[in-house]
Amino acid sequence: MSESQMLKRLGECKWELPLGFKSGMRVPGIVYADESVLEKALQDKALEQVANVATLPGIVKCSLAMPDIHWGYGFPVGGVAAFDLDEGVICPGGIGYDINCGVRLISTPLLAEEVRPRLPVLMDTLFRDIPSGVGSEGFIKLDKVESRSVLETGARWAIEKGYGFEEDLRRCEEGGCMDGACADAVSAKAIKRGSQELGTLGSGNHFLEVSVVEEVLDEETASAYGIWRGQVTVMVHTGSRGLGHQVCTDHIEIMVDAIERYGIFVPDRQLACVPVDSPEGKDYYAAMAAAANFAWANRQVLTHLVRQSLMKVFSNLTYNQLRVIYDIAHNIAKIEEHVLDSKPKKVCVHRKGATRAFWSGTGVPHPVLVPGDMGRRSWVLKGTQTAMKESFGSCCHGAGRTLSRAGARKQVRGEQVKTTLEQMGIEVRSHSLSGLAEEAPQVYKDVDQVVQICCDAGICQKVASLRPIGVLKA
Repeated sequence: MSESQMLKRLGECKWELPLGFKSGMRVPGIVYADESVLEKALQDKALEQVANVATLPGIVKCSLAMPDIHWGYGFPVGGVAAFDLDEGVICPGGIGYDINCGVRLISTPLLAEEVRPRLPVLMDTLFRDIPSGVGSEGFIKLDKVESRSVLETGARWAIEKGYGFEEDLRRCEEGGCMDGACADAVSAKAIKRGSQELGTLGSGNHFLEVSVVEEVLDEETASAYGIWRGQVTVMVHTGSRGLGHQVCTDHIEIMVDAIERYGIFVPDRQLACVPVDSPEGKDYYAAMAAAANFAWANRQVLTHLVRQSLMKVFSNLTYNQLRVIYDIAHNIAKIEEHVLDSKPKKVCVHRKGATRAFWSGTGVPHPVLVPGDMGRRSWVLKGTQTAMKESFGSCCHGAGRTLSRAGARKQVRGEQVKTTLEQMGIEVRSHSLSGLAEEAPQVYKDVDQVVQICCDAGICQKVASLRPIGVLKA
């Protein structure tokens, strides 16, 4: 029987990979997808990765994948899995190399018609003031003492240095600082790589985007977030830079050596893992949390630079008018409490190219930020009760690639991408035309389709859409 024949449809946008889909599965796989997304996931073997994750020791309930699913390192991008704290494992491949790659959305009091005439000047200013690209360095140089402080206090370090204000932390997942971080678990090599990278955008799919709130679908929630139609916003997408990459590299090497000692067999060596409560597992969690804190400090410093750039171009603006709407991670593992078999239980939730979509039932709903691509919309969503029941409070993190970077360079010309975007009224700034080709809109799924699948499945709800008018591509 073929893989497609083994799939079981559970709903309009929900499919099950049954236990027999792959030998050794301990739990079923669940994939949120329509037929076209599912077909692509079958073609690039991402569903095989969903099944591989389901073989890991101590996994609970199911191995999940969001509709932005595509082939990744170990876990598929779009993968979510939770592990028992006593019997389960922690797996760097379930978080990725760019630890706490995430999105921050910043509001302005500006209207689209105010910004349009000065948009080229604004994009030039942002391009000059925001360090980006491979090997980019920031204006902050960290010594060993300051590096430790960043790793253990996160965005608060930046606030205390004057790069923002206290309210920023309240609009940030984990308050911009993850518990359990320990600088001692981070190698000297990783710390050195991060010492000049704070306040830099980096490269790859990282970006800064100036957008206009195009549509508001939930007025009450949008108002609570500080969003209104016609408003100009700035979205920042980046992570822990070379420091986080080195943390992942270091601890994968440790786990590859340690896995046999714990009697763990994995179908893919990229799923190298150790028990959550083992010395190696605790060290990795502490280092990962420290790298996550570096990423939150990084986005906080970038927010400071964005504020300064906006104030240079629009002299009527003040610093505290430029407010953080929310900051959310999408490559991270966290100890969370979820209801399993009608009982609350603490588990280690891995999200790899997936984002938190919590629901509390009281107060302001949890914001979910889902960027699209350079030419199409991004979304502000909110978490739901269904997500808490079904997906460990998780949903999609973006559009999801349909073509690798190498494949994109073969099929797409950067010059044409730039021309097309400018014809759409989108100002583009980039260090590299080949980088634009790698990140062209056509190499991504349609984010509207991805978001609609999540909404149809009930794991998030739409609040507002954002249309790009300016893109700074790393």
